[in-house]
Amino acid sequence: MSKRINIVLPTATIQTIDRFAKKGLRSKFIKTAVEYYVESRSREALRAQLERAAVRDRDLDRQIADEWFAVDQEAWQELDAERPKRSSPSGRSLPYGARPEARERDSKKPPRTHHSE
Repeated sequence: MSKRINIVLPTATIQTIDRFAKKGLRSKFIKTAVEYYVESRSREALRAQLERAAVRDRDLDRQIADEWFAVDQEAWQELDAERPKRSSPSGRSLPYGARPEARERDSKKPPRTHHSE
């Protein structure tokens, strides 16, 4: 079912429609253009476009990752070398950011007891 509507468009837009639409088929052209626009903007269409691009570009992405792998590894090694070495009182190494003084302090506290009233 179709319904007649009145819309206002800039003259330049009407001239563009008339250049592309066959004589007497403006409505069909506009309908097709609107459907295409809506379809291409939907979430599903966007997801599908992203998936197609990921599949299409996977070899290029892998090639770029391979080319930059050595640079990335070098940067991580430099960061690891700059990171200070820490160890616990027992001589074991601690993960970066761990505070040995907090572990020592906590180990000297008596265990907590829970009293019921």
